[in-house]
Formats: sequence, C-alpha cells, structure tokens
Amino acid sequence: MSIWLMTAGTVWPQATAPALGVREEAPQAAPPQAAPAPPAPAREENPGLISEIGKLFDKLPSLKSPQETIEDLNTRAKDAAQGASDSLSRLAKPASMVSGRVICPASANGPPDCKLGADKLCQSKGYQEGKSLNTDSAETCSARVLIPGRARKPGDCRTDNYVTNALCQ
Repeated sequence: MSIWLMTAGTVWPQATAPALGVREEAPQAAPPQAAPAPPAPAREENPGLISEIGKLFDKLPSLKSPQETIEDLNTRAKDAAQGASDSLSRLAKPASMVSGRVICPASANGPPDCKLGADKLCQSKGYQEGKSLNTDSAETCSARVLIPGRARKPGDCRTDNYVTNALCQ
C-alpha cells in the first residue's frame, strides 16, 4: 500500500487546454520534492499452521530408537542384579532353616513370646538368632485331672506354644 501511495504522490504536469477568457501563463518550475519517505518496515513473518507445527516438533526431545531402549533396559537389569548379589554376599552366614521343639515363654499379660523361643532354638543349633516359621500348641494338665471322679477345674490345664521350625542366622 505504501508503494501505491508513493506512486500516487508523483504526478507529471499535464498540458491543459486554455479556458475561455483566461490567459495562459508560462509554465513554472515544479516545486522541489521532499526526500522520498523511508520504506515501510517489513511485516512480521506469518508462516502458517504447517510451519508452526514443524517448530513444535523441533522442540520435542529426541526419542530413542527401539534398540537403544532395549540396551538401556538391559543395563538397568544388570545393575539391579549386581546390587542384589552384592546384598546377598554381605550376609556373614547364610540363613538356614532348623527344626526342633522349644517352648515359647509366656509373657506377663499377653501372648507367648515366640521370638525368644526361635532365638533359643537357633542358639541350640549354633546360630545367633532366629525367626519363627512354624509353631505348635499343646494343652498341659496337672496329674489331678487324671484322678477318677474328680471334676476338672479352670486352673488344672494350660496351653503351651512351641517353636518347631525357625529361620536362623
């Protein structure tokens, strides 16, 4: 549009036919023209939708190829396996399962302490401590229960718990 305005501003003098009763004067020199206007600033680029989508894809992080992804997973699996084997090798003595029968001591107001029973079972086999894997219970009664004709009373029998299997270290 600025180009159109610039061309419209430049006009060549034209000869006009003399009007009736009007004297024609000698042509005068055209007034000096001002310096041409500076060109209009260039418009911003408006590339369109396709170009904008292309720019968006350029900003995305690069994706790994399937081969690179598999290699990365393999490396992680090897590292995890190495960490697991290191953890197992740090154990001073491998855990073992032992069998036996050790009573779980009765606690004052609660259930019997089978952790202490498992520790005793493992110590009897040469280990330091243990964890109970299997327990058994049995009713232990006094000899009075065996007397013929005697009625059984509430304090005559008790239930004892035993550790029969333990995992020892």
